[in-house]
Amino acid sequence: MACHELAGLRIGLMNVIGIDDEAELKHELAELGTSATEKGPIQELTKAHSLASLLKHYESSLVGLEEKVAKLKPNDPKLGYYKTLIVTTKKVELDLRNHMESLKTFYENLEEVHDFIHEIYPE
Repeated sequence: MACHELAGLRIGLMNVIGIDDEAELKHELAELGTSATEKGPIQELTKAHSLASLLKHYESSLVGLEEKVAKLKPNDPKLGYYKTLIVTTKKVELDLRNHMESLKTFYENLEEVHDFIHEIYPE
């Protein structure tokens, strides 16, 4: 279920950006149920401690969702729901990539600003 991918991503983000909220953690772990302890991409997602590993494990978790949707029959009553989850998780993936790119630009700009300071005030 895509809710697992999103809950796992939220726990991973808590690790990466330093959110220490026991109530939120319990909420997300309850959403995950046994997926939090079963070996696989969801569990790895909850253990992420870098943006790169967060993206890697999130993308891996989406493979399982896409495979599940691909196996649904055209008349399955949950097909619309799962297709919506695919769109939602893809949007989240794109947002995560954009945030990572933005932080990379910020990182690179710090060096440029540092160099500029030395242009103004040579050592």
